[in-house]
Amino acid sequence: MTRRDVLCSAATIAAIGDSAVLAAETGGRIKQSAARWCYSKMSLDDLCKGAAAIGLKGIDLVNHDEWPTLQKYGLTPAMTPGAGTIPDCWNRKENHDRLDKEMRQNIALAAAAKVPNVITFSGNRKGMPDDEAKDNVVAGLNRVKKAAEDNNVTICLELLNSKVNHKDYQCDHTIWGVDVIKRVDSPRVKLLYDIYHMQIMEGDLIHTIRDNIQHIAHFHTGGVPGRHELDNTQEVNWRAVATAIADLNFQGFVAHEFIPVRDPMQSLAQAYEAFKV
Repeated sequence: MTRRDVLCSAATIAAIGDSAVLAAETGGRIKQSAARWCYSKMSLDDLCKGAAAIGLKGIDLVNHDEWPTLQKYGLTPAMTPGAGTIPDCWNRKENHDRLDKEMRQNIALAAAAKVPNVITFSGNRKGMPDDEAKDNVVAGLNRVKKAAEDNNVTICLELLNSKVNHKDYQCDHTIWGVDVIKRVDSPRVKLLYDIYHMQIMEGDLIHTIRDNIQHIAHFHTGGVPGRHELDNTQEVNWRAVATAIADLNFQGFVAHEFIPVRDPMQSLAQAYEAFKV
């Protein structure tokens, strides 16, 4: 994002005005959020101001020291740190003690601030067979599920593509992730279904979401190909996906996690409109 983009964004925020307030009041059936990292060249304050004016209800992937800024604008920290990193997480038993401690600390922080979700990952394969890795991830999440249950915080295991963005990532298909969630068998351990990543890996989005909605706590979006705006340059029918999610009475957040190539706040407003069903 250039300096001009940031200035344009500030102008867009200022221009949103009464029409955005009306949109926020009639925002449809889906609670929407935006991923902080996609707007890293904007101040968090400006992002929150613009997001709230558009009608969003949360911001994703923010650390606990940033939560007061969100809450100043009436926004929820919708997805926050849990444990581990994308390449290094629960699929290796030697990580479990460290991840257990990290997860419990972040669950406690989230619970104190009434933050709904914390994120976690499988880790990369590094030659590990999928079945062995699945056993390890289940064992690790079983260690921390009661802490999540006791604190009303949901641990979200993210589905990511291993084809374009995260080579070698283990939890790269819905069926693998769903099997983990079923085996852990906790109302507070579910999937973060990233629509961008799963369109790359397997497609069949609406059918898959309908079949597995009970195992999904959170969604991310992003245009395919390129992870840009949710517009007519992309191959996903976002309005149809949004309607399918809303029709399932989904109560969690859908967070926009795309890298804007135009005015960021205009692009975020466009994504908001696509999911305002």
